[in-house]
Amino acid sequence: MRGGEKVLEVLCEIFPEADLYTIIHVPGSVSGIIENRKIVTSFIQRLPGARSRYRSFLPLFPMAVEGFDLSGYDLVVSSSHCAAKGVIPPSKALHVSYVHTPMRYVWDMYNDYFGPERTGFLKRKAIGVFSHYLRMWDITSSARVDHYIANSAHVARRIEKCYRRGSSIIHPPVDCSRFSASKGDGGYYLVVSAFAPYKRIDIAVEAFNTLGRRLVIIGSGQDEKLLKSKASSNIEFLGWKSDADLASYYSGCRALLFTGEEDFGIVPLEAMASGRPVIAFARGGALETVVQPGSGDEAPTGLFFNEQTAGSLIEAVKAFEASPDLFVPERIRRHALKFDRPLFKERLKEHIFGLYNGPRVKEYDA
Repeated sequence: MRGGEKVLEVLCEIFPEADLYTIIHVPGSVSGIIENRKIVTSFIQRLPGARSRYRSFLPLFPMAVEGFDLSGYDLVVSSSHCAAKGVIPPSKALHVSYVHTPMRYVWDMYNDYFGPERTGFLKRKAIGVFSHYLRMWDITSSARVDHYIANSAHVARRIEKCYRRGSSIIHPPVDCSRFSASKGDGGYYLVVSAFAPYKRIDIAVEAFNTLGRRLVIIGSGQDEKLLKSKASSNIEFLGWKSDADLASYYSGCRALLFTGEEDFGIVPLEAMASGRPVIAFARGGALETVVQPGSGDEAPTGLFFNEQTAGSLIEAVKAFEASPDLFVPERIRRHALKFDRPLFKERLKEHIFGLYNGPRVKEYDA
């Protein structure tokens, strides 16, 4: 239940009788609101190892989504960070696509995933061929969307760059009701993240090896073994935690560290909903959510570091520790409430129905 799944959950509430088409579904992996409906999967679902090694089947994703039979539908809503926006809708249907990002694997983060330090020579050459094909397909299939919704201004610019299309911006939901403002007395800094290459958790590990401060890392992923091998004893890896435990860790941290260039980034807002400040890399969606001291009339919610290096992060941590009184928990939470889940749901529903002239649907009474 990461950012994309949380958007999907709201879509399921707005359209409670809609069928759900997905490349792969692992039963029990998402919330009941998502699970409790007709779910149609692609042929990739039946391939050996697909549930755990789905990235290996990336070249087949276009064929998978194009294989869905959407005849009979008059409204298609896709939630896309890779291939979902490439479905083939009926000619008379309206296709609205909520885009978390254009396919980052083959566009601006290609080297983060498939650079020389991550793949061998032969595999990298094969990936290069497939990536060219995927870029061409991604551009061609972009014309199948009638209206784009971007999850941030950052992503809207990428949609314009990749597809030459405009988009509306509706920021993703943060369930602020799960959190409450806290002064953070646990004495540790916090990272909450999947261990994907572009997340750059290695920067936090390197910086805190030098600083010697306590760092708690919640998450897992493909870089886990590498990160653990580099970490000193002051750095703890806890794996994924339940919602209740995660809320507790947010409340106890001195500050959240956000080291990647994200399309938007819900995690910083979850920390802010807990009243905790954020130290973020000054790129991507964080620029739309984190407020630095001196940024107009709004109360500050965190600090930026300008270079994606351990040294730059260390300087930001020291600057934060030199001015702890700048960050007031109640004011930080007040900022996060602007992104609260009920507001997102209402904005998204009004926007889609403003575009769609067909029959209204019964809304899930959450």
